[in-house]
Amino acid sequence: MIDQEMKQAVLDGFAKEFGDNEGVKCYFAPGRVNLIGEHTDYNGGHVFPCALTIGTYAAARKRDDRVMRFVSLNFDGSRRETSLDDLVPNDPKAGWTNYPKGVVWAFEKRGMKLETGFDMVIIGNIPNGSGLSSSASLEVLTGFAVRDMYGFDVPNQELALIGQDAENNFNGCNCGIMDQFASAMGKKDNAIFLDTADLSFEYAPIHLDGMKIVVTNTNKKHKLTDSQYNARRSACEHALSQMQTVCDIKGLGDLSIEEFEAHKDAITDDDERVKARHAVYENQRTLDAVSALKAGDLEKFGKLMNASHVSLRDDYDVTGIELDTLAEAAWKVDGVIGSRMTGGGFGGCTVSIVKDDAIESFKEQVGKAYKDKIGYDCTFYIVSIGDGPRVIE
Repeated sequence: MIDQEMKQAVLDGFAKEFGDNEGVKCYFAPGRVNLIGEHTDYNGGHVFPCALTIGTYAAARKRDDRVMRFVSLNFDGSRRETSLDDLVPNDPKAGWTNYPKGVVWAFEKRGMKLETGFDMVIIGNIPNGSGLSSSASLEVLTGFAVRDMYGFDVPNQELALIGQDAENNFNGCNCGIMDQFASAMGKKDNAIFLDTADLSFEYAPIHLDGMKIVVTNTNKKHKLTDSQYNARRSACEHALSQMQTVCDIKGLGDLSIEEFEAHKDAITDDDERVKARHAVYENQRTLDAVSALKAGDLEKFGKLMNASHVSLRDDYDVTGIELDTLAEAAWKVDGVIGSRMTGGGFGGCTVSIVKDDAIESFKEQVGKAYKDKIGYDCTFYIVSIGDGPRVIE
């Protein structure tokens, strides 16, 4: 569902910033929430995200010179001007525009060079820093708009890879493919069961009769380029290299739980062994969760969500007091099927499946427990599963 008020806001913003909106086109790309399968995507495992109906909107128009101008209406009209000749990775002066600049850089790296620049105004209704992939949404949005404006022949799946390349190699965050893939390939009322080892995937219908997906924001922003995220990835990469001395694998996601337990002593560092354990067990939880969903066993799906959070808390150490408080409070509410942190961690959000008649008590009980312990409010969003990027007519 496109928010017409957001579309109008971005068109009005473009006219205000650049004089008129003649010849302007509007675009949308969704945010995402991951139902289960966290920190498995860069380990060659499985993930199970879905695109949301909230996301990022843009109004854009080609120029006849090499200048690019970006405006964010979310940041008090923050305006940055740059050039196709100034695609410098991780430029501190560029701020948030490193994300769209990185996408242009990734296009050019693939031989798709822009001869002229463009003006772009964006606005989003994804809470910034919430772990719902506002950055991936912006990357996919930029890629989709660039493809449309310049006529490049690029499928949506490649837009996801372009966005990941921009994030990894232009912005310095070693994220996996999940966020960009979910945004680029979203399908209404379906989650995406994705094998990140080879990008094979299938859509899995989500039938939540009498239930809703509730995202709860800690209101503690996270930033994935922080060293903690990259440190987790490095630990898994080193653990993988040691496991490869005794197992014929390409990623930790190739290991069954039995294989991991039989050979885990090959990982000499205790902390790296625990981190690798999360990657292996979380991958199996994701496989089991999708099987449970297909069988209509939402109760089992919810228990696997809860177990995922425990592993992310105890083994992977990416939750923190805010996310733990939300999840643990949710588990105590009658009518909650399952609840876990979602996204990279270190702040951000939890995702919960809640029965319709329990939503108000969920908000009341979880909100009170959070305010009492953390000292400020969390924010609740009842979200819907939406489609991928598109032109807004």
